[in-house]
Amino acid sequence: MANSGNTAGSTDAVILVGGQGTRLRPLTLSAPKPMLPTAGLPFLQHLLARIADAGITHVVLGTSYKAEVFEEHFGDGSELGLELEYVTEDEALGTGGGIRNVLPKLRADTVLVFNGDVLGGTDLGGVLETHHTSGADVTLHLVRVSDPRAFGCVPTDENGRVTAFLEKTQDPPTDQINAGCYVFRREYIEKIPAGRPVSVERETFPSLLAEGAHIQGHVDVSYWRDMGTPEDFVRGSADLVRGIAPSPALPGQRGESLVHPGAGVAPGALLIG
Repeated sequence: MANSGNTAGSTDAVILVGGQGTRLRPLTLSAPKPMLPTAGLPFLQHLLARIADAGITHVVLGTSYKAEVFEEHFGDGSELGLELEYVTEDEALGTGGGIRNVLPKLRADTVLVFNGDVLGGTDLGGVLETHHTSGADVTLHLVRVSDPRAFGCVPTDENGRVTAFLEKTQDPPTDQINAGCYVFRREYIEKIPAGRPVSVERETFPSLLAEGAHIQGHVDVSYWRDMGTPEDFVRGSADLVRGIAPSPALPGQRGESLVHPGAGVAPGALLIG
């Protein structure tokens, strides 16, 4: 994964893991969604490995539902080469409120924020580079999808600046959707109202646009899946095992069929599954 100069080292990561995972019940009755096993590891571990792989070391988890489970499992993060801190919401604060709630733990001026229920493969160094080279106040990772009707759309102009945030529509003007990964300049997190629920998608981003803030889009076609339903969880796990979804947390070779270097395959033999 590309590491853009020293920008990753001077970046904090925030992961929002406070959701109750209601669409994944009964799986989430015993554990929060980010801790469900995915390709043999807690789902969150794949994201933490990608963050560490990008050269970012300080990570703050915004927790709520079954908050103690995260710290019991990951501790201070040193086994993953990270420094993990935890902030618990007493009441559900939404995406914007959750980001604002971790502000006292943040140290850097550049903050990379993740929704904790997305399985992604984008180059995090590339997202940070877009943010810094464009001089943006906030940068959004946007992913192109074949059918954007199920998602809110985020159109951009010819320079990649975000022009609007559109709710789900049957006739989307763009195939670009919000991928749940954002880069904030710290002062823009300070602007989010404290102590009440705030949605970044419905409140924070539209109001920043109205104020004339520079919101940049980093658009790609990297692997992306919202792990919100049992079907998506099964498919995401399979994609990790098959090597379709990248994860630095999974060592060794992955793929449809694996052949040991010392093995011989008979002529005419077919390897499947």
